[in-house]
Amino acid sequence: MSAILPGATLGVLGGGQLGRMFVHAAQRMGYFTAVLDPDPDSPAGRVSHHHIHTDYTDVDGLARLAGLAEAITTEFENVPAPTLEHLSVARPVAPAAAAVAIAQDRIREKAHFVRCGVPCAPHVVIETADQLAGVPEDLLPGILKTARLGYDGKGQQRVSTRAELAAAWEAAGELPCVLEKLLPLDFECSVIVARGADGQIVHFPAQRNLHRDGVLAVTEVHEHSLPEALGRQAVAATVAIAQELDYVGVLCVEFFVLADGALVVNEMAPRPHNSGHWTMDACDVSQFELQVRTMAGLPLNPPRQHSPAIMLNLLGDLWFVDGEVQQTPRWADVLALPGTHLHLYGKSEARRGRKMGHLTITGAQIDDIRSTADFAAALLGLPIPLSE
Repeated sequence: MSAILPGATLGVLGGGQLGRMFVHAAQRMGYFTAVLDPDPDSPAGRVSHHHIHTDYTDVDGLARLAGLAEAITTEFENVPAPTLEHLSVARPVAPAAAAVAIAQDRIREKAHFVRCGVPCAPHVVIETADQLAGVPEDLLPGILKTARLGYDGKGQQRVSTRAELAAAWEAAGELPCVLEKLLPLDFECSVIVARGADGQIVHFPAQRNLHRDGVLAVTEVHEHSLPEALGRQAVAATVAIAQELDYVGVLCVEFFVLADGALVVNEMAPRPHNSGHWTMDACDVSQFELQVRTMAGLPLNPPRQHSPAIMLNLLGDLWFVDGEVQQTPRWADVLALPGTHLHLYGKSEARRGRKMGHLTITGAQIDDIRSTADFAAALLGLPIPLSE
């Protein structure tokens, strides 16, 4: 397709923080924006030129979006794939419905990883009672994951015995699931790539992640965050996954690094990702600008990281002290620290576990950045030390 130039309107399905940061990036580049989200107070809708308050399956709302926007993307993977397919008849849609449909289903996602030759954890599909009964003993202990609608640790249960597995599958409503063997984990990492319709692909450095209770807590990206060869392997695997999908857009792939140094793929997200928010402050091109460029058919400049970075995820728990709602965290004290970049998502209510913002710390030396990050975490009441 020919490039869609600034001055046009770009559309996004979903009004959360990822949509908000996409809108900001698009507007900074000179585009108008349209958000479709059922919440009239959605973070992205509040800053967009147009906000369509309808459900993702509302035909009239989708027609309005297609009438406003010259290209459309999504900010989260649980937008119904048929909605993307419907919109693609009228407008360019990136990522495509077929790619999103695979990311929405762990069974199809695992099969895609296998086709790409990217190592996965040993696993088995459980869709029937017979398949449950036939689970090999060597997959226990394991993690039972629902095939659909699972993220941030949701829809997952650890099981050690056949009795626990049967109870977990029953608790999941006997819906299709994947049982993965529990492997000795050293740490987690992820890679974000952007691929254009012409096949051009660029990537950010592999990033080291720390999760707490299934939710990303810390991302580190610097020359010592993970071994160079491992980073290259993770990037190559992510590129292979994107190429095999004929993917257009920004894609994040998450990996486990095992105790023996082996790399296994966990899952993919067909959108910008929480672990890539540091790119807004430590790179010359952010993941959200690349999202704009891929959907508008613009050239993809390889991003350059100009500063080491540590990113802290800020959940709604920071607003609570001893069970009481605290008026506001200590932002002024945090922003007095060198190299701190605060991003709050414009959400009207703080709730425990809700993603409210992130804090990125940049600087010249990683030791200084880590010291500042630890001090900022202490001010905010985050767990110290940051790494485990």
